[in-house]
Amino acid sequence: MLISNDWKDYKILKASNGTKLENWKNINLLRPDPVVTWDLGDFSDFKIHATYLRSNTGGGHWENNLNTPPSWVINYKNLKFLVKEMGFKHTGIFPEQAINWDFAMDKIKNKKNIKVLNLFAYTGCHTVACLSVGASVTHVDSSKGMIEWAKENVKLNHLEDKQVRYLVDDVTKFVKREIRRGNKYDAIIMDPPSYGRGVNGEVWQVEKDLDNLLKLCKEILTDNFLFLIINTYSANLPSISLENMLKINFPTKKILVDDLTLPIDNSNLYLSCGITGRVTSE
Repeated sequence: MLISNDWKDYKILKASNGTKLENWKNINLLRPDPVVTWDLGDFSDFKIHATYLRSNTGGGHWENNLNTPPSWVINYKNLKFLVKEMGFKHTGIFPEQAINWDFAMDKIKNKKNIKVLNLFAYTGCHTVACLSVGASVTHVDSSKGMIEWAKENVKLNHLEDKQVRYLVDDVTKFVKREIRRGNKYDAIIMDPPSYGRGVNGEVWQVEKDLDNLLKLCKEILTDNFLFLIINTYSANLPSISLENMLKINFPTKKILVDDLTLPIDNSNLYLSCGITGRVTSE
């Protein structure tokens, strides 16, 4: 398993009975997590600033128990990110991705003219990481709101003068246009949702559409590309299925598929946080 264990401003304080309590730089958030299938008791010993409560009809809402700010900044090493309470229990950051930020930065640093394509790019944590070590980044997401948040994160890190291009677009349509234009990238990062809709209502289902997207991405990667990183949180896409797709599409490349995990504080336990796949040329 791959463990993101270099955080100072984030940690899981406790996980029990389908719920996890996380500390985000002195703000404790209680959120549901279906992979927490064990019982370690309740959270009464902890101060809880806000709790995400699910609705019986779907979705849910945040209930602020203490004075929780509308947004705040956390650091990961030399990177800064904006945290907010969002719908569907999100915060704008997936802390387990820190190990992939490190991986991408290590591959890019000390190299020149590296072009990165960030697909389903969300709030731009990977974009910030790649810009910070000198890459140029094309950041694509179907949500205008997420694009604006990504711009905030880039500005927060004083990287707005770097080469970054933001596009509100359907990912598959964008990649097809890049093929026609003959554009190439040295690295691709993608965080496809289980289900989503593009800017014009295009339907995305990861188990049906991911393999085709990988085939398209092959055509816009340079011959000796640095890496492709793909993350999935879908229960309908087991790790062996992702590994098979990567082996079929990149038969001559080095492939790693593994669980992304986070340590649980004051224990020998780890929380599973999805699957990542890495493809490299060396």
